[in-house]
Amino acid sequence: MLDYKLLEALAVVVDQGGFERGAHYLGLTQSAVSQRIKLLEARLGQPVLVRAPKLAPTPLGRRLLNHVQQVRLLEHDLLDQIPALGEREQRLRLAINADSLATWWSPTTGDFCRRQGVLLDLIVEDQDVALKRMRDGEVAGCICATPRPVQGARAHALGSMRYRAIASPGYVSRHFSEGLTHDALRKAPAIVFGPDDRLQHRYLEMRGYKESFPHHLCPSSEGFVHLALAGMGYGLIPERQVERELREGRLVDLDADSYIDVPLYWHHWRHGGDTLDALTAHLLDMSSAWLMPPSPEAQPLL
Repeated sequence: MLDYKLLEALAVVVDQGGFERGAHYLGLTQSAVSQRIKLLEARLGQPVLVRAPKLAPTPLGRRLLNHVQQVRLLEHDLLDQIPALGEREQRLRLAINADSLATWWSPTTGDFCRRQGVLLDLIVEDQDVALKRMRDGEVAGCICATPRPVQGARAHALGSMRYRAIASPGYVSRHFSEGLTHDALRKAPAIVFGPDDRLQHRYLEMRGYKESFPHHLCPSSEGFVHLALAGMGYGLIPERQVERELREGRLVDLDADSYIDVPLYWHHWRHGGDTLDALTAHLLDMSSAWLMPPSPEAQPLL
């Protein structure tokens, strides 16, 4: 049988990003936590952590972290029958893309968290790579653009976020006075969320442009909008996020006939317990008020 004190040490070290912070969280010495990890590795006959160049779980460590996450969720379901197990508040560690966090996530989940006494530990990750967090055992659920779940999880289509090419009126007059020509696209600074963000590239390819382009990198949804308002560049922004700015004329749509709909899927562990199941039902019920409807063929995937 697995020793859950050893597994908890592994989970906390990974969650806290190091042995020292993990030891402080557990109220133990760093040496004691290190000994627990070494004992776990000795019993399993292989390493669970890579220490250098950066602390990270091994493939076995990731499988154990998945297991620990699901055990925590299932144990919480027993509190009504066994109050001595721990605190009633449940903490869910989830990965979510920044644009969802900046638009629909809070108004959709706020009431649920208050009613259920749930605390969220959110990791902000691009929608195209958030699933890696689940695969690595770091989160119990995630929002991503990938329909196929990892082993042991389920995926549900929530809907789509509509992105449009947005800029300030002054920026448009400076760079696109003659329209979105290839020469203008080659010179006009764009705004890109980060190195994993391919929305800008997809938009330009829709217009037949496949060359390089100057761009700012801004890994913040709110900062992204501020850069556009300041006339520093144009970029793909969720139309929900800038409804007021568009109405007031502080931002404009570069091309009203072109947009990109990014499908969003909610992934969660199949055996994640009642709280995770309740959150899933809540998201499926409430997300329709904020997202474009999912395509008819989008079905829950096992």
